[in-house]
Amino acid sequence: MNARQSAVAGGGGANVRRTAEAAGAAPALAVAANATRRFGAFTAVDNVDLEVRPGEVLGLLGANGAGKTTLIRMLLGLLRPSTGTIRLFGQAPSRQTRQRLGYVPQSLGLYDDLTPRENLAFAGAAFGGVRSGAPAGRVGTLLTALGELADVPVRDLPLGVTRRVAFAQALAHHPDLLVLDEPTSGVDPLARTRLWETVREAADAGAGVLVTTHQMEEAQECDRLVVMTAGRVVASGQVAEIVGGAQVTIVDTQDWATAFAAVEAAGLPAALVGRSLRIPGTSPAAVRHALGPLPARLYEAPATLEERFLELTRTRPDADGAAA
Repeated sequence: MNARQSAVAGGGGANVRRTAEAAGAAPALAVAANATRRFGAFTAVDNVDLEVRPGEVLGLLGANGAGKTTLIRMLLGLLRPSTGTIRLFGQAPSRQTRQRLGYVPQSLGLYDDLTPRENLAFAGAAFGGVRSGAPAGRVGTLLTALGELADVPVRDLPLGVTRRVAFAQALAHHPDLLVLDEPTSGVDPLARTRLWETVREAADAGAGVLVTTHQMEEAQECDRLVVMTAGRVVASGQVAEIVGGAQVTIVDTQDWATAFAAVEAAGLPAALVGRSLRIPGTSPAAVRHALGPLPARLYEAPATLEERFLELTRTRPDADGAAA
């Protein structure tokens, strides 16, 4: 059970509900309304609605090419929408509104030829932070923890260290909105856990957080999820709402290798769990057809979030925006 699930299951559940209620009552920090972005004939983001409110962690899920990063760049004002509306703190994105947010892009946004100390000092000056003397708060704590690494150029540091620096840089000026694009990609499980603790601390302090991720375990840490595929939103809500009544077909057979090859040949997505196959988004009848005469027991079970995500992202939205 992750930290978020523990809070809901235990005594922290009331606090989580109060946080969600407060977030729902507060004005949205970032809003996309019917937002579309085209690059020539290609539509990267197609008629998307999205809101990020104070005190909540909103997870933006989707496979590579789903339009997540393009949508984020629109919310930040780095790209203008082809049609639709983008609002950041109730206004059109601008330098003034961007001063109230912290951003960690996939590239981390650090200067490779500067040290962590120099990167953080530059960001502090740019956002009106501490310009001289000993750095305070999160930045000072990190620099102390880094020790000699604080004065090593970023290009020579391990990825886990550079991500910690990027997070500290994004949070140093206490932003009202934190935007994280694949923030834990390539880091080890322990570093991932620590970074997510930082995300939750920011939300508990009242900041809104928008985070993209491919990790379903990380998605469980979010208060709400928005799932995108082919530039469209195909599902949104809490985990339980997105999974809903989705079912997965389970195949129990002694000859699991032949069964796996058969469903794979039929173009069905299958995962091997123990010696059973789990096939999301496909009825037992269709799986039986793919297996042919192979002896097997087939039955349905509730889908996991990962299986529901796979089902959603394998279908391209139709003209009305619903998953086909």
